Amino acid sequence: MSHVTFYLMQDDDREALVCRLIAETWSGGHIYCLCRDEGESLALDERLWQLPADRFVPHQLQGESGQAPVEIGHQPPRRRYARLINLTDEAPLFAGEFAQVVDFVPTNERDKQQARERYKAYRQAGHTLEMLEPPPAPAP
Repeated sequence: MSHVTFYLMQDDDREALVCRLIAETWSGGHIYCLCRDEGESLALDERLWQLPADRFVPHQLQGESGQAPVEIGHQPPRRRYARLINLTDEAPLFAGEFAQVVDFVPTNERDKQQARERYKAYRQAGHTLEMLEPPPAPAP
């Protein structure tokens, strides 16, 4: 089973936190970012391109040729990855195919309730769970 880490968000900029986590961890194993839809995939792709040059993350959108260590999509992955970053409203049925899953507890109540439901689903599937504060943002 997977180890699922929920980050307790301090603000509503989940995309910034996701980019930070990807930039800090991509060299430790390939990452698949599961987005809600194509628009969210494209927005995350663009946000990663905007990172400073010293925090460059080799990435690609699902379906593009190549084997970048970070892939962003809104469909189940087509190859194996070490980590899944879940940006959807549900716990993916294929989460057990990853050694590590990253999920988020947002600040607003509606999204917080969805996070509770995902937590329950991961627990019922037998995954190991933990809650963490996000790592501090790097100094500008």
